[in-house]
Amino acid sequence: MRPLILFALTACGPKKGTLPTTTIELGEHRLTVEVADEPAERQKGLMFRKELDEDAGMLFVYPSAGPRSFWMENTSIPLSIAYMDPTGRILNIEAMVPFERKGVLSAGDAQYALEMNRGWFEANGVRQGDVVRALPGPSEH
Repeated sequence: MRPLILFALTACGPKKGTLPTTTIELGEHRLTVEVADEPAERQKGLMFRKELDEDAGMLFVYPSAGPRSFWMENTSIPLSIAYMDPTGRILNIEAMVPFERKGVLSAGDAQYALEMNRGWFEANGVRQGDVVRALPGPSEH
């Protein structure tokens, strides 16, 4: 009976870090980010997480470019989001408010979105027009 109880507790534990990761390059920074490239992964995103390491983030990868909108339902971490076109060029960077249900829109057709702790882009000199390198394709990670 005891192993079953331990298994049940383990199975109910947090899912932090269960997505595949990749390393991307942004200016002089090399970041290891979780990759959400399946519909269910993109829908859940960073929901229910309590924290995000300082230089950690989540990269959302879509099969093709299009208008994007993110909201913060069930997300308590203050985040910033950078939307990128298929070449990795940053279209816009926006601050996001925890638990806000109003969508934050991309400034154009985006194939990628990168969520980092709020203020990370500004603190690291990253701006609209900068290019993120080493981005995975839609099914690579």
